[in-house]
Amino acid sequence: MNALNQIILEGNVVRQPERKSCKNGASFCRIPIAVNRKYKASDGNYVDEVSYFDVATFGQTAELCEKWCPKGRGIRVVGRLKQTTMQTEDGKKRSIIEIIAEHVDFKPIQKKAEEGKALPAPKKPSGKKAKEESPEAAPDEFCEPPEEDLEF
Repeated sequence: MNALNQIILEGNVVRQPERKSCKNGASFCRIPIAVNRKYKASDGNYVDEVSYFDVATFGQTAELCEKWCPKGRGIRVVGRLKQTTMQTEDGKKRSIIEIIAEHVDFKPIQKKAEEGKALPAPKKPSGKKAKEESPEAAPDEFCEPPEEDLEF
């Protein structure tokens, strides 16, 4: 039996994602996101808390994220946590935990009031072709990114 490993995050893209290729040729994209939380502290004041996470997408989802995730755009990610352990050049063990996206929703981009209406989220394809091209329908496209792309 597999243990439950699922996460849902909603936040804003911190910088423009860049798509790269894995050793096996599949594409992947890392999206850094900021998740904001506001809560009332014991002294009665409100506190803003920001947490930063790295989200990895693969295959067609990576291509869509590169195109549709500009800095500042809100996204919702459904995925799982993955821990990677490796040794640094000086022999120390390092560990990172990232979110492997299984599904990404794009929130509408909010334009400034003088520019008019918000841009819509990209339309999802429909029909038989959509199921074949759906980012969620390709979990076998996962690959290990090259070690030099893992940041500490």
